[in-house]
Amino acid sequence: MSKINNSSIAQRYFWIAFALVIVFIMIIGKAFYTMTAKKQYWIEVASRLKSDSITVKPNRGNILSCDGQLMASSIPEYKIYMDFGIDNEDQDSLWNDKVDSVCTGLSKIFPERSAAEFKRHLEEGHNKKARHWPIWPKRITYNTYTEVKALPFFSLSKNASGFHEEEFNARRRPFGSLGERTIGSMYGAKDSARLGLELAYDTILRGTPGLNKRRKVLNAQLNIPVTLPIDGCDIVTTIDVNMQDLAERALVAELKKDNCDLGVAILMEVATGDIKAIVNMERCPGDVFRETKNFAVADLREPGSVFKTASVMVALDDGVADTAQHIETAGGIWPMHGAQMKDHNWRKGGYGYISLGRAMEVSSNIGISRVIDENYGNRPEKYVEGIYRTGLAADLKLPIQGYARPHIRMPKKNKRGQWLNWSKTALPWMSIGYETQLPPISTLTFYNAIANDGVMMRPRFVKYIMKEGKVVEEYPPTKVMEKRMAKMKTVKIVQSLLERVVSKGTGKKAGSRMFHVAGKTGTAQVAQGGGYKTGGIAYWLSFAGYFPAEKPRYSCIVCIKRSGYGGSGGMSADVFHQISEGVMARNLKLGINDAHDENSIVIPDVKRGDMGAAGYVLSHLGIKTSENWSGSYADGNPIWGSAERHSNKVALHKHDVGKGIVPDVVGMGAKDAVYLLESTGMKVKLQGRGHVKRQSCQAGQKLQKGTVCTLILE
Repeated sequence: MSKINNSSIAQRYFWIAFALVIVFIMIIGKAFYTMTAKKQYWIEVASRLKSDSITVKPNRGNILSCDGQLMASSIPEYKIYMDFGIDNEDQDSLWNDKVDSVCTGLSKIFPERSAAEFKRHLEEGHNKKARHWPIWPKRITYNTYTEVKALPFFSLSKNASGFHEEEFNARRRPFGSLGERTIGSMYGAKDSARLGLELAYDTILRGTPGLNKRRKVLNAQLNIPVTLPIDGCDIVTTIDVNMQDLAERALVAELKKDNCDLGVAILMEVATGDIKAIVNMERCPGDVFRETKNFAVADLREPGSVFKTASVMVALDDGVADTAQHIETAGGIWPMHGAQMKDHNWRKGGYGYISLGRAMEVSSNIGISRVIDENYGNRPEKYVEGIYRTGLAADLKLPIQGYARPHIRMPKKNKRGQWLNWSKTALPWMSIGYETQLPPISTLTFYNAIANDGVMMRPRFVKYIMKEGKVVEEYPPTKVMEKRMAKMKTVKIVQSLLERVVSKGTGKKAGSRMFHVAGKTGTAQVAQGGGYKTGGIAYWLSFAGYFPAEKPRYSCIVCIKRSGYGGSGGMSADVFHQISEGVMARNLKLGINDAHDENSIVIPDVKRGDMGAAGYVLSHLGIKTSENWSGSYADGNPIWGSAERHSNKVALHKHDVGKGIVPDVVGMGAKDAVYLLESTGMKVKLQGRGHVKRQSCQAGQKLQKGTVCTLILE
């Protein structure tokens, strides 16, 4: 018997194992290549396979304003493709005959590409026999889709031409970026909610998909419904489009004027807590302002002096202080546990010996902090418990993604009686708005409760859910706390203090001659980057209040961040003033008799334009007029001219508008100017607001119909 050569056998097994390893590596490599480089190819192949069942997408519900205006709605959009892989000789011959006219038509619909470029692109797909070749890379609207579908060859059936489409539900906001971060948006490609109310109420808006079974009958695929899709419900928000627009315009104007970094404005209805407007604007490259983040609900910041109202409320409610008691503030600098507390006017000598009420009016840091430190210095937890009692630290449970709860720390001691998270300076600085972090909406909810006689209402963004015009679920106004934030007597005193802040103190810019305003200014230093020294300083400027003070209807907070030195809460108060007067003006419903005063008739200025309309209004106001024409406004034709004001009347003069020449519209209102120019066949573009200051087409030159004339309004 021959001896077995173990060495030879081991060598053979080694080479067999080596070959198996190489094959295994090749298999893994091929699988990896298929999963990565060829992934898109196989996805397209899978998409063309016939399925026994198809999911039917429901229509997404709309988001409406409080008065029923559309703020977000779904519309169909399409991506269009060609299937060049159909085994049909007639298709090829017909395609060769029609390709030039198809490409010419496509170039007219999509002028970004020439007919030659379309032909090269489509011929490439034709040569490859591609089954899903994109005709246009972007989504198109339904109107554009119907234009493409009407082109020669594409108008044939899908089996004959190969032209086919993918339908998507695109989300559109009729008012553009207005309230964008609050309303929310969608991931277009994924058809999924991204942020805002779209995300918070996604399950309600989305609806329930349906199911169709496919059956082949002759040469056609029939869809047989198994389960019908259930469309999503509509949500009716508390947002008022006009108030939102007003708040946004007022805030952006201030941010541009004073070169600020970002701003927040929130308007709330006192009785219900309804959010009527919420604006978040940040400066972006190119000096444009956009809503990049919902700072109003997600930004935790030290509130500054608007927090002093809560400190005074706690002291008054606990009975440890009185608005009449006096505090020594010296020359505006006071030593406080090894640190220096300063008033904003310390360089001017400070306020000296003042009452607590006066300290609130002028926003004295020393006055407020001394009262709190002297009464709660040995028991700071008692003060923080009082702050919690006011509702400032309450979780508002808002539906908006990114909402941040207020952070007001409670003093704690270890077993040896030593403070764990506290220092002697923490209390005095907390009392004036530092050492705490609040989102602007929590501060506004606190001031709204003061306006509401101590009843704190939860901010409400959605009023009810609707389905086919019927209310299916309602979200009634709810309280944050069952108890009042303080005793009724305390609340009334604080209300009086806030009125005096506006009438006599630092909040004068927020006031109005038409109604009373109550509120509080606030300024807080904000360290940037590496701290106050290395990162620079910015200021968080605030005004929180409500109006009209005698019978509050709305509360509002305005916050502005400004880099560098300078700035005060008065900047935010000015925006508050613009918003409050605009809102109240919308609520005034005066008849023509309200403008008539027999004892004091003011002769108004009258713009150039339709003097017939001007004469009609002036006569009904009881103002005498004189005209140099016959006829009346009721005849319907405009009478172009100008007005001249006298001490007791307005003289109206008619000017002939020459035929064939560009009319002079400088000094007219936008409505009259546009009407006159467009009646001559010209096209008009407007820039600005007010009356016409300049016109791009010189008056008196020869008229050419279709010419675009730009009007600058101021």
